[in-house]
Formats: sequence, structure tokens, C-alpha cells
Amino acid sequence: MSKKSQSPRADLGDYMKLCACTAVMLQTILGLALTTNPSSGVQTGIGIVYNFVKFTAPAFIFGILYTTTRTTIDTDLTYPSYMKKQWHALFVPTIWWTSVYLFLMPWVQQVNQYHDIGSFLWHFVNGNAAPHLWYNTMMLQFIILMPLFWLIGRWCGANIRHGIIAACGAILVTALWLWFYDVNIFHGPHMTDWYLFDRFFLSFFIYGVFGVLAWQYRHFFNAVIQKWWWLIAIVFVGTFVWTNRELLAFGLPVSLGNAPYYKPSMTLYDLSIIGLIAALGLFQLRHKMHFTYTVHTFANFAYKAYLSNVFWAQILWHIGGQQLMSAHPVIGIVGIYLCTWVLAFASAFGLHWLWQNVQVRVLKRAVV
Repeated sequence: MSKKSQSPRADLGDYMKLCACTAVMLQTILGLALTTNPSSGVQTGIGIVYNFVKFTAPAFIFGILYTTTRTTIDTDLTYPSYMKKQWHALFVPTIWWTSVYLFLMPWVQQVNQYHDIGSFLWHFVNGNAAPHLWYNTMMLQFIILMPLFWLIGRWCGANIRHGIIAACGAILVTALWLWFYDVNIFHGPHMTDWYLFDRFFLSFFIYGVFGVLAWQYRHFFNAVIQKWWWLIAIVFVGTFVWTNRELLAFGLPVSLGNAPYYKPSMTLYDLSIIGLIAALGLFQLRHKMHFTYTVHTFANFAYKAYLSNVFWAQILWHIGGQQLMSAHPVIGIVGIYLCTWVLAFASAFGLHWLWQNVQVRVLKRAVV
């Protein structure tokens, strides 16, 4: 059997998921680096690099909705069947890794610590069990609400007018939401008590809708992205400068909390990054590059690697990473990041292989 028949080529959703997973691990390491009280210059560099990789959640949502729309919207798949598949693919790994963080690494909890069964269960579902799990709370809302996006996609169909209405509607919702967040939450009167709004699905609604539309109008989308990639690159540079000016305007010490997703500058930056990733993916797919098979394979394990990355980063941090980063910040950041990436994907592949073998052995014993 040829490799092509065993492992399909990637789609744009695979590129988004793999790029997002690779970048989000660096966010984890940069957050740890700031705890070592580095010099002003290093802090500034960390803030700039953090802004550079601040596209992870939008790209992942875009990728998930693109791929899910591509594989399900024109099928007879029912919602219960869809949710059963997602339960095994996304919910079960989330439950396992959330348990690992709460039981084995309770110090990585955010905001506060659980102290009884009620607070334990609340941390289990609200994303505070580890620094990166807020994203799961947000992303799983999109999985549950997939019928809404099927409805949008099917209503649009191939009708350009409907597509424009859907896109404008998503932009309007996002604009109103960004205004609400800026006035009430980001350094606003409800900055501390309304923080859970940062993981509400409306905060990333535009990326989900655009993921659906990118597939539904793929011929138009692909042509525009490939023709005007250079203009997207200009937007990328301009918005990157914009986001960094905003972050550095807060002065020192650098706080990554001052670089939220929920700003016009970051929204435009994220959309430009999504466009550039799409342009790169389309170029490789058009030229039928062998690398597309690798992207597809790794993208299938990106979510599980993402779940484990803080676990491995913490282990590396406590066995010498903190001392290395304190003495040599740049070497420490690069070294711990690369090791975390390798360990996260190795564990994702390894645990999958182990589970497959356990299932085979259990099945053999049942037959005997």
C-alpha cells in the first residue's frame, strides 16, 4: 500500500492546527521566562516574540471549523454521531490531561486553588486547571455548537450574497464584542470578576465563521489568498508593529496580560497570519509537496500534544530549566521550547500507539 493511500495530504485546517500548536508552546515558555525577572531588554524581546505567536487560538478555531465543514457539511452525519466522535477525539484527552494537572501539578492552577469538591469541579471545567486550558473551555463550545455553523454554511451554500451577509454579520458581532470587552474588562471595572469572558465563544466567533466560509467559497478564497498574499503580508507587518506599540506603551515590567486577543489590532493581526498560513499551505498543496503528508500526520496529534505541553515544560523547568533560563535567557527559551515540542508530540504519538496496542491485546483475549 502506498504512503499516499495510508496518509492523506493536509488541508488548510491541518496547517492552521499544526502552526497554532507549535506557536502556543512557545507562549508557555515565554510566560515562564518572565518569572526569572530578566533584564529590560530581554523582557521587551519576550513581549515582541509573544505578540508574534499570538495567533494560536484564532488559527486553531479557523482550522477546526474549516476541516469540520469540509468533512461533514455535505454528509448525512447526525449530531449524536458527530458528538460521539468528538467525545473520543477531544473530550476524553481533555479529561485525562485536566486530571493530571489538578492532581499531579496543582501549582499550575490559575486565579486560585481548589479547596473542596465544588471548587475542584469548577476548575475542571472553567479552564483554570493549567495556564493553557482556558482554550479548551472556549474551543469545546465550538464543538458543541457545531450545528450553528452547519446552519450558517448550508444557508450560504454557493450564494455569494449570503456569504457576504454572513461575513459582515461576523465582523459586526466581533466589533461590538471588542468594544464591550475594552470598556468593561480590559483594564476596566470588571477586569478581575469577568475574566471568564476571555474564553466565551463569541470572542472567537469571527474565526469560526471565516473557517466555514473559507471552505464554502474555497475557489474564491484560494484565488484571493494566492494572488494577494503580498498585501496580506503588508497588513501583517503593520498590525504587528501596532500590537507591539500597544504592549510596550504599558512600560516595564512587561506583562503578557496586556497583550490580549480582544483588540482590533490583534484581530487584524490574527486574520493576516491566518491568510499567510493559508497562502503557504495552498502553495505546497498546489505543488503536491511531500511535506503535506507530514503536516496532516502531525496535525492529527496537534491537540493532544498541545494538552501535554505545560506538563513537559514544567518537568523541564524543575530539572534545570529555570537555572538555565536565569543564566542564559535566550538559550534557555530556545532549548526548553524545542525539548517541550519534541516531548509533547512524542507523548501524543506514543500514547496513541500504546492505546492501540492495548485495544488489540484486549480484543485478542476476548476472542480467545
